[in-house]
Amino acid sequence: MATTVTAKGQVTIPKPVRDFLGIVPGSKVDFHRAADGSVVLARADKKQPASRFAKLRGHAGSGLDTEAIMALTRGET
Repeated sequence: MATTVTAKGQVTIPKPVRDFLGIVPGSKVDFHRAADGSVVLARADKKQPASRFAKLRGHAGSGLDTEAIMALTRGET
């Protein structure tokens, strides 16, 4: 993923990279030089981004017990 440096020395971090690292507006990032000479971009706060599964966690709804949920999934309403 290539990007262009602006006259001010700014670059846009590609969306797949932002999503992978969980970078949102206001996030702090850090740059490290690796032993092989490459530069590594990391979140400065060291937090791990929420996994795609964690984002989906929740509940089926208030007031529904297991039997009611199963009836809904079976179409027995």
